[in-house]
Amino acid sequence: MSWITLRTTSRRWEAELMCQLLTAHDIPARIVDLGITSYFGSGSPAAVQVHAQDQWAALLLLSPIEVDDNEP
Repeated sequence: MSWITLRTTSRRWEAELMCQLLTAHDIPARIVDLGITSYFGSGSPAAVQVHAQDQWAALLLLSPIEVDDNEP
């Protein structure tokens, strides 16, 4: 089964949070490190990957919530 990179981030903790969210919804996910850990503790670049068949469900779960500005 092939893996697709869904998101990349400059902070590994963000990737871990996304991975936990996807796993909680029964979507297999993994984190791939993209670089070395920074010296000042801001994290290392990482990518979140999912199976190709779960791509659209994962994108919907990780997308921002749309807010209608016209509602009172």
